Amino acid sequence: MYDTSTEPLHVGGLVIDLRPVPGRKSVRVTVERDARIVAAVPPGADREALEGLIRTRLPWLYGKVRDREAHVEQRPRRLFVDGEGFHYLGRSYRFRTVDEAPRPVALADGWIRLRQDRTDSAAEDLIAWYAERGRAWLPRRLGPWARCLEAPQVDLAVRPLGYRWGSCSNREVLNIHWAVMQLPVALVDYVLVHELAHVHEPNHSPHFWRRVARALPDYESRRERLERWGARVWLPADPAP
Repeated sequence: MYDTSTEPLHVGGLVIDLRPVPGRKSVRVTVERDARIVAAVPPGADREALEGLIRTRLPWLYGKVRDREAHVEQRPRRLFVDGEGFHYLGRSYRFRTVDEAPRPVALADGWIRLRQDRTDSAAEDLIAWYAERGRAWLPRRLGPWARCLEAPQVDLAVRPLGYRWGSCSNREVLNIHWAVMQLPVALVDYVLVHELAHVHEPNHSPHFWRRVARALPDYESRRERLERWGARVWLPADPAP
């Protein structure tokens, strides 16, 4: 008898959110950057079987959750005041408010400038600016990697993804977090390659990592750098999923 409930599982003192994914045949467990545990599961997956699988992964989950929680605690708060630093493609730019400007946010003369009349919506405007930059810049970066990985043509969407860098829920759309635009280019490439590899391999199987390695032989060092950068990028206090 299959239980189609999506109520979270409670295993070994941990809470695991269940995310049924149509067409999925296996279980993928991830620890998000906010330390939430999410299991992507086949629709109607048997809860008792899922619990047994989670128990086999408890040592890994305990360590991963501990690391994530440490990163969340270290995340610096950013204020929208003159001189504050925000990253764009790996470089830190100072923030400044200006009296007049044609657009709410712009990068000019080495400063990220916010128009004075937009201070009440600074976070929303900055997010929109990162997303706009991503929609213009990321497709040019994606194309060569898609050809390298022999991935079929996919649409690219830049949107909020909570604490995930990207997702590839089907073979038609690649979702990339707007916050990726704060990362160094080498790490943006890693995120793109990672998600493109999921077009062929939905799980983090040995086949998946071999495909990633063919495009990025140094992917392990990039992945480690991305872990460190995850605690440094700016996100709003409650990032949208």
